[in-house]
Amino acid sequence: MKDEKAVAVVTGASRGIGKAIAVELAQLHYNIVVNHYDFDDQGRSDSHWAQRAQEEIRATGALCEILRGDISSKSDREALVNFTKEKMGRCDMLVNNAGVAPAKRADILEAGEDSYDRVMNINLKGPYFLTQAIANWMIEQKKAHPERNYRICNTSSISAFTSSPARGEYCVSKAGLSMMTMLYADRLAEFGIGVFEVRPGIIQTDMTHVVKDKYDTLIREGLTPIRRWGLPEDVARAVGAIAEGRLDFCTGQVIHVDGGFHLRRL
Repeated sequence: MKDEKAVAVVTGASRGIGKAIAVELAQLHYNIVVNHYDFDDQGRSDSHWAQRAQEEIRATGALCEILRGDISSKSDREALVNFTKEKMGRCDMLVNNAGVAPAKRADILEAGEDSYDRVMNINLKGPYFLTQAIANWMIEQKKAHPERNYRICNTSSISAFTSSPARGEYCVSKAGLSMMTMLYADRLAEFGIGVFEVRPGIIQTDMTHVVKDKYDTLIREGLTPIRRWGLPEDVARAVGAIAEGRLDFCTGQVIHVDGGFHLRRL
C-alpha cells in the first residue's frame, strides 16, 4: 500500500489534538500513520478511537495505517519506524504529539517518582529518541530524494513556561520538549529538515475535561485575550501551515496556539 504522496507519522493520534492534526494533514494530501497507545476515560482501549480516526482519515482519500505502541518503549519505537517503512515506504513528516498528564495531581513537595518517571518517559524521552530514529531515516531519504521536504513538529504546551506546582512533572516535560525542538532544529538544519514546536494553550480535550468549570470561569474573566476555549482544530491548522512549507525558513520556531495567553499584559 504505497503511493507517491508524502507520509506523516502522528503519535497520540486517535483522539483530541493528535486526531485533528492527522485529519488536517490528510486533507493536505499526506498519507498518515496513526500511533496510539492509551485508554480513554471510560477504560476502553484506544483502539476503538484509533479505528474511528482511521475511517475519518481514509474518507479524505488518504491512506491510513494504525499501530498501537508505547513511545516510551524502545522496542515499540523501533516497531513504529519499521511499520512505517513497510507500509508506506517513506516518512516526510513526524508529529510528536503523544503526551500524558499525571495520573493524579500532587503538590511538588509530595509528588512521587513513579508519576515523574511515567510522564517524563512518555512526554520527553519517547519523542527525543523517536525523533532521533526518524531524523536519521529522513537524512537517508533526503540523500536519495533531494527534491523532497522533511519536517518534524513537536506538540508542547503553555506549561513549558507556566508554573503549575500540582503537576510539576508535566511542566518539566514540556519545557524539555521545547529545548529538544531547538536542539534538533540546530542539528538537522544542514540537512534541510525543519523542526518546529506548536505550543497549545487551554484546548478542549479529554485531558482538560476534568477542569472545564475552572477554565470556563478563568477564560470568561479574561485569562486569555481571545475569550474562548481553543479547539484541537486550532492546533491542527498551525501544524498544517508547517506541513505546507509556509514556515520552512523558520526552523526552531515556536507557534503559540493559546488565544494570546503568552502575552504579558498590564
